[in-house]
Amino acid sequence: MGDPISVTTVAEGVARIQWQGEPSVDELRREVAAALGDHQRVETLVGTEDRAAQRTATWAGLLKEGVSRGVTVDGEVADRVVYARVREDRPVDHPEGFRSLLNSFLPRKRAISQMLVRDEDGRVLLCQLTYKRDWDLPGGVVEVGESPRLAVQREVEEELGLEIEPGGLVLTDWLPPWSGWDDAVCLVFDGGTHPTSVLAGVVMQEREIRDVRFCTLDEVDELAADFTARRVRAAVEGSQPYTESGR
Repeated sequence: MGDPISVTTVAEGVARIQWQGEPSVDELRREVAAALGDHQRVETLVGTEDRAAQRTATWAGLLKEGVSRGVTVDGEVADRVVYARVREDRPVDHPEGFRSLLNSFLPRKRAISQMLVRDEDGRVLLCQLTYKRDWDLPGGVVEVGESPRLAVQREVEEELGLEIEPGGLVLTDWLPPWSGWDDAVCLVFDGGTHPTSVLAGVVMQEREIRDVRFCTLDEVDELAADFTARRVRAAVEGSQPYTESGR
């Protein structure tokens, strides 16, 4: 006989399943299926350090949804990992259902796309951003399901009003966790060489861009964060396709 399993209704159409120890996975799956007969959603809240319970929730077919911070469970306030199934989820033994289960807990990496645009003197186009003091290459975060190449083209058009077709990938730079940010991968695409008169066509997105100009590498060192300056130099030199924080 497995460890005790309890199912309680915590909101309209929502059941919460809990267990002690390591229950039989088959029994837990049956309890989840039974609860979905009466509820639209079945969820469980698991401690962020409780790896055994996280594995059990996954084996039971519950998809990882994220971390709920500062919740109270059994009188204790702590962060909890949320796992759940809804009635419309594909069965785990279905290929799509199994892929969805894997996709819910496997690591995901933030991607940033930037564009290296230069003038005829080799200076680099930099943007002064409204939300931080440092200058940076034009570009931004890649949306979910979006191509990095299309993302940088979209960002440059949205932020600067410039329609520039991205060329080849000139640098992949890994950014380690920093100051509250998770790690990320930055992809720098070649934006080609343009006359300085291209600045006349810039229409800055006011809530994000304060200024834009072509800069020498010495000016990049002065205006940009150190890791950004390293990335720009690595992209300009083109001698290495991959760096970590510009190194």
